[in-house]
Amino acid sequence: MDSYLGLPLGDKAPEVLTTVVEIPEDSVNKYEYDRNMNFFVLDRVLHSPIHFPGDCGFIPQTLARDGDPLDILILGATPTFSGCIYSARPVGRLEMLDHAACDEKILAYATGNPRLSEIQNYTEIQSHILREVEQFFSVSEDLEGKETRVLGWKDREAAYEVIRNSHEWFVHSAVAQ
Repeated sequence: MDSYLGLPLGDKAPEVLTTVVEIPEDSVNKYEYDRNMNFFVLDRVLHSPIHFPGDCGFIPQTLARDGDPLDILILGATPTFSGCIYSARPVGRLEMLDHAACDEKILAYATGNPRLSEIQNYTEIQSHILREVEQFFSVSEDLEGKETRVLGWKDREAAYEVIRNSHEWFVHSAVAQ
């Protein structure tokens, strides 16, 4: 393995996944993994007075419709750090549009967090937390003049489906290269 992108998806995928944190919870800095340099770089500081509602990152060995690894938001008790790798259990999928293109976010929690271990589906998460996540993704780029729109939540099975599809796209794109 020569990059975070090549980490294993996980032996129990899609139920439990390997995840890579790009942006720690509560950050106002948007970090991105640069696959050419194999480092995390500061993309920008958020222009809005808000902060990330969970650890944000990606799922290795996936390729989303936007051409990047599949996004994941991991709920937790405290922030981790850019480059942190841990297992997460998906519980839902947030569908949205980013620049009029489909953009999906997997909602999950760290498997090592006993406070959330009984949650099986996003519907079991406090509704206010879900609204905070929606609010963040709907307004975080407004002051940059970028248009985003939240379309709604889908259940755990829908999350599994997009994870499987994104992994297949990754495998096929890697074979083609």
